[in-house]
Amino acid sequence: MKILLLLGLVAVALCETTRFVGDKVIRLTPANDEQVTIIKELGQKVKVDFWKPDSPDLVTIGMGVDIHVPAAQLDMVFTILQQSSMEAKVMFENLQEAVEDQMDNKRVTKAHDYTKYNSWATINDWAISITSANSNLISRQVIGNTYEGRPMHLLTIGKKTGSAKPAVFMDCGFHAREWITHAFCQWFVNEAVSTYGSDPEMTNLLDRMDFLVLPVFNIDGYEYTWSKDRMWRKTRSKNSGTTCIGTDPNRNFDAGWCTTGASSNPCSETYCGSSPESEVESKNLANFIRTNKSIIKAYLTVHSYSQLLLFPYSYKYGLAADHSELLSVSQGAIAALRTLYGTKYTSGPGATTIYPAAGGSDDWAYDLGVKYSYTFELRDEGRYGFLLPESQIKPTCEETMLAVKYIASYVLNNLY
Repeated sequence: MKILLLLGLVAVALCETTRFVGDKVIRLTPANDEQVTIIKELGQKVKVDFWKPDSPDLVTIGMGVDIHVPAAQLDMVFTILQQSSMEAKVMFENLQEAVEDQMDNKRVTKAHDYTKYNSWATINDWAISITSANSNLISRQVIGNTYEGRPMHLLTIGKKTGSAKPAVFMDCGFHAREWITHAFCQWFVNEAVSTYGSDPEMTNLLDRMDFLVLPVFNIDGYEYTWSKDRMWRKTRSKNSGTTCIGTDPNRNFDAGWCTTGASSNPCSETYCGSSPESEVESKNLANFIRTNKSIIKAYLTVHSYSQLLLFPYSYKYGLAADHSELLSVSQGAIAALRTLYGTKYTSGPGATTIYPAAGGSDDWAYDLGVKYSYTFELRDEGRYGFLLPESQIKPTCEETMLAVKYIASYVLNNLY
C-alpha cells in the first residue's frame, strides 16, 4: 500500500505544472568587471534562469542582464546584490501573475485564433486546415518528426506555376518559451494568403517566389511549455550520462559549433548537443535546406526578445563577405517596421550587436551559401520578455510583416 501511495505521489509530481509564485525577474546592469564576475558566480552557485543573455558566460559591462530568480533564492540573491552595490531593477514582482496575465485576450473564439497563443494541437490542426482551404496557394509537407514523434509541418506559400521559384525559408519557435514567434509564423501564412490579389506587394511576391514556412521548429519543447513548464527553452531529447534534458537547438548547427557562447554541459541552457545536428529537429531542417539550396535565397529565423535584426556572424567577430549589403537590407527592414507603431529595432552582426554565440542556424545557412540570412528578435525589450501579452500579438505581427516583406522584395530584385 505504501509503495502504491508513493508511486501515486510521484505520478502527481511528474504531472504537476511548474508554478512561479513569488518568483521575480530582475534586470541587473554591471558597471565594472567585479560586478560582471558576481553575476557569473550567481549563475554558477544559485539556481537562477538567465533570460538575457542566454548564459552567465555572455555577461559584459553595461549590458542589461535579465534573470529569473525563484522565490526560494531571493534572499540570497538580494543579499549578494546589496553587498555589490549593483544597479538592480525588478521587472516582475510575481512571475506567476505575469504568466497568467499573458493570456489577456479573453474573447471566446473557435479553436484557432491569430490574436491568441495557440497550443501545438491547435497549430497542428490549423496547418492542415489552412492548406486544404487555400490549395491554390499553399502546399504542405512533413520534413520529419521531432524527438517525441511529432510531425514538422512545412508550408509552401506561393502561386503554383509548375516550375521551381526562388524561395525564402522562415522558421519560428526554436526556443520553446518564445511564444510570440510561433504566433508570427501563423500570422504570416494567413496574411500572405488573405492579402493575395489585393495587396500588390504580397501578390507580386507570391507570384514570383515561394515562402517555405516552418511554423514551429521545437515542437516538443513548445508542447512542454503548455503542459509542464512555461519557461522551458531547449528541446526535449535525453542526454546520455545525465538526467538533464534537452539541447539548445540554436547552438546545434555546424557553424563554429560549441566554440563560443555555447556550453558542453548538458545541464546548461546553451548546451550545444553531443555533436552538430545531434538533435533530430536540427537534422531535419538542415537536410531540407541542403536539398533545396539551389532555390532558397533567404533564411529568416524568428526569435524573441530584444527588438533586433541580426545577421552573420555570431560565431566569430569577423565580418561576413556580404556585410555591407546585409547591413543595408537590415536597416531598410527595420525602418519599414518602425513606420507602423514607431517600434525601434537595432540591426547588425550577432557577435558585435549582442554577444558571440556559436552553432546558430543563421550562420550555418549563410556559410552554406544562403546569402540573405537573418535572425529576428521580436518584441519587447524586457518589460514583458518571454511573456508578451496576447494584446501585443497583432501589432507585433503587423510591424514584423513589413520587415519580412521588405527583405523578400529586396531578395526578389537581387537574385543570385
